Amino acid sequence: MHVGHLRSTIIGDSICRLFELMGFEVLRLNHIGDWGTQFGMLIAHLQDEFPSYLTEAPPIGDLLKFYKESKKRFDEDEDFKQRAYQCVVKLQKFDEDIVKAWKLICDVSREDFQRIYKRLNISIIERGESFYQSRMIDLAKELEENGKLIEDDGRKILFAQGISVPLTIVKRDGGCTYDTSDMAALKQRLFEEKADWIIYVVDAGQSLHFETVFGAGRDLGYYDPKEKRVEHIGFGLVCGDDKKKLKTREGKAIKLTELLDEGVKRAKAKMEAKRSEKSDTYDSMTDEDFEAAYHAVAYSGIKYADLSQNRKSDYVFSFDRMLDDRGNTAVYLLYAYARI
Repeated sequence: MHVGHLRSTIIGDSICRLFELMGFEVLRLNHIGDWGTQFGMLIAHLQDEFPSYLTEAPPIGDLLKFYKESKKRFDEDEDFKQRAYQCVVKLQKFDEDIVKAWKLICDVSREDFQRIYKRLNISIIERGESFYQSRMIDLAKELEENGKLIEDDGRKILFAQGISVPLTIVKRDGGCTYDTSDMAALKQRLFEEKADWIIYVVDAGQSLHFETVFGAGRDLGYYDPKEKRVEHIGFGLVCGDDKKKLKTREGKAIKLTELLDEGVKRAKAKMEAKRSEKSDTYDSMTDEDFEAAYHAVAYSGIKYADLSQNRKSDYVFSFDRMLDDRGNTAVYLLYAYARI
């Protein structure tokens, strides 16, 4: 997870908490990309780097580094690219060895997710694209049999009424796309989960995509907008001082773990300075209490720095503002709450 996942995580959790407080039954889903070409790439690279992966757990410590290595090979080596595509096909056919490799890679990623969610006190159920694989196949078959798909240069596409951009349901090679999985997911949530209100917390750049998916769902009779609410809660980007996507100086995406670590480091330093100034105020505080306090300040500050912005706008992330103890900040609110 990188800093781009911060807003969906914080805003989504806050919406869930509000609905739960009001007595709604809420199903918190993390719809992750755990299927498709990227995994074919990773599996092919895993086979080369750790040929004994079926009997010995491969030591993949840094999944991002592993991904970059596989992506470089995919872009530069035609033979590797073809092997990656073959791995995708085998994965979609549930080949035993390929599925094992896929699970190993997912597990590494999942451990990282869980560490972040634990730190931010967030509860969520993972339900990635793989969950919908059999439903995607059924959906494509059903739409084709009902004459809803249009042949377009080898693809099979679906238009939503009033929208000029189609959804690609079946690729030229017979595979499925994000469009297929999102249509299958919408149908599953309406018919199997029997949801009354579905909220997609995804960045504003996906607005047209969701407008098309929801429109197609209405056209196919999956739901009536008068009876069911299906909506996209979009949000702006987290930016650096240059008003562009928040990245490292090298232009790389900042890992969410790194952002949390930096917040904790700064909160600790600020509180240690205050502790030395007003030692009598901290006399009764154990080291464990002090550690719990600066972690609480850091994580609350990161959450509130996000939530105090206009959701639809981009915002500039600033650790200094986040940890300020004056004005509309988490530190001031925590202070006021403690006094009350």
